[in-house]
Amino acid sequence: MFWNEFKPMIPMKMRLPRWQWGLLLMLLWLAPRADAQQIGESGFQQVKLEKRAQTGLKFLSMSLDPRLAAMGSAATAQTLNTSLALLYNPATMAQMTDRFHLALMQAQWIADIRYNGGTLAFSPSGGIYGVFGVSVVAVDYGEFLGTIRADNESGYEDIGTYSPTALAVGFGYARALSDRFAVGGQVKYVRQDLGTFPVAFGDGGDLISKDYNKSTIAFDFGVIYHTGFRSLTFAASARNFSRELKYEQENFEPPLTFRIGVAMNLLDLTNQDPNMHKLLVAIDAERPRDFDERLHIGAEYVLMNTLALRAGYIYPSDVEGASLGVGIQQRFGSVGFMFNYAYTAFDTFDNVNRLGIQLSF
Repeated sequence: MFWNEFKPMIPMKMRLPRWQWGLLLMLLWLAPRADAQQIGESGFQQVKLEKRAQTGLKFLSMSLDPRLAAMGSAATAQTLNTSLALLYNPATMAQMTDRFHLALMQAQWIADIRYNGGTLAFSPSGGIYGVFGVSVVAVDYGEFLGTIRADNESGYEDIGTYSPTALAVGFGYARALSDRFAVGGQVKYVRQDLGTFPVAFGDGGDLISKDYNKSTIAFDFGVIYHTGFRSLTFAASARNFSRELKYEQENFEPPLTFRIGVAMNLLDLTNQDPNMHKLLVAIDAERPRDFDERLHIGAEYVLMNTLALRAGYIYPSDVEGASLGVGIQQRFGSVGFMFNYAYTAFDTFDNVNRLGIQLSF
């Protein structure tokens, strides 16, 4: 009865069959409950993840873009066609239709760690020479109080504060080898600076300091295949290929990660106009170097190419819960604009918020 009264209020082009409205409502209903199912009397129910190896430069594993983070970072097979592909699968920017695309992002991570990032892509001559891109990710770990052992009453001496930082700058390229298959890659300069610390007192009582910073070159690769069946795509990526690094005595490697993914607009299976309604579902299977395999699952509903609602989850996860997000996009002539926000629940730590804007022209 309620539906019959409400239905005439909806424009004809926006009407969906009842089962599709039900599916959308179910996604919105399940998203927070996927998070709630992890919560017990003392917070999240811990999921045991087997640690397989030790890695460093972990900031390279963080999902910075709010749109994709809200979808559980299931980004490998999404046909992004934007510069954001450099942060996930470089091949997915190969068919970018705009000449330029710019994205700026910020994330307030756990423990007051702040991420800032930007990507830029350029598609000359309509992409016949491929798409070129640049990515930058900078991390501020905050301010810490430094001390050193000393032969005094307290047993230590204050040496002031220090602020660790990290930086990754990448140059990428992608090209469509056919209307169905594309490849891409990126080379990155990666640096982590933990600061300059006094390590001992000299004979004259002066402090002897040592720099603790490391840098390396890392590589990302990716492919994407459009099956030709509706919007179904398959893709694979390998990120953070690099040599081992060493600070003192132990060697460690960057977080090498392999992913395969699948994505599709499920409403392609219906007669719905894709300019009115889209329901994108994406799934990634991830094999990181340091932990067990994981699944990234995400969904995005887009209304009239303007409003987007998103939800995602990563399984298994010991502290990270469900992600939710919203986005607004609009074109003003030849200029496209998008604003995105994502929220991710965390156990023990503060919840994470991400913001981002995109411009294309």
